[in-house]
Amino acid sequence: MHALTLKDGTVKQFTRMEIMGILNVTTDSFFAGSRTPDKEKALARAAQMIEEGAALIDVGGESTRPGAAPVSSDEEAARVCPVIEEIKASHPEILVSVDTYHAKTAAAACASGADIINDISGLTFDKDMAAAAAAAGVPVVIMHTGGRPDHMQDSPSYKDVVGEVHAFLRRQIEYAKTCGIEREKIIIDLGIGFGKNYLHNLTLLQHIDDFADLGVPQLLAVSRKSFIGTALSREDPKDRLAGTMAVTAYGARHGIEMVRVHDVAPNLDAARMTEVLG
Repeated sequence: MHALTLKDGTVKQFTRMEIMGILNVTTDSFFAGSRTPDKEKALARAAQMIEEGAALIDVGGESTRPGAAPVSSDEEAARVCPVIEEIKASHPEILVSVDTYHAKTAAAACASGADIINDISGLTFDKDMAAAAAAAGVPVVIMHTGGRPDHMQDSPSYKDVVGEVHAFLRRQIEYAKTCGIEREKIIIDLGIGFGKNYLHNLTLLQHIDDFADLGVPQLLAVSRKSFIGTALSREDPKDRLAGTMAVTAYGARHGIEMVRVHDVAPNLDAARMTEVLG
């Protein structure tokens, strides 16, 4: 497994899969059970996930589900910054990431204590994002997406989805480095469900080992997504927990450092049981 250098210079060495809990300070995220637009409810939810074993909390103020309407960076920052500040004050040992593709939101969140920037666009939607991450000195998640959320699922097409996603991530890692982001502060995410159809998603997961040569930690974010629903004939996201746990176990078996989930306790159990089985 790979290591990650934090903004204070501390090196986080991954020796096992860590759980990142999803905290959506939104009203329209695709899984209704994850919506906590009220600050106090969001903080209570964060505390619950930490109690269940989350090592990271990912705070988002704008839904990036397919077809989602955009939110201004000012509104997004107003939603996430107070929550981030309070989580870090109450749980300084927990790493908090901000889920945003707006440089302005990212900068504000980092000033409020965020440890990681989780950018679904892989530093492509906002030309100032790489500079903002470099200035804040925090790690950044570079994710592959096939387009903006409002249109990314219209007609996703690839000649070689594994090769194209790999090439994008390699290219963006190099771009980040030229902008002052050290390789040791980069995480990759294959972008499952973002501008990809069912077969694209399965193919990427089946070739997840192909991305190890990029030499950075990997975040796996599949929780309750539609490809699980397709595979298991579970139309409602609330019925996709077991499928999510199966992918978490699969990721743990393949040495993935982090998994981003709505349900911390059962996914942590799945990861740890996989370790026991060897």
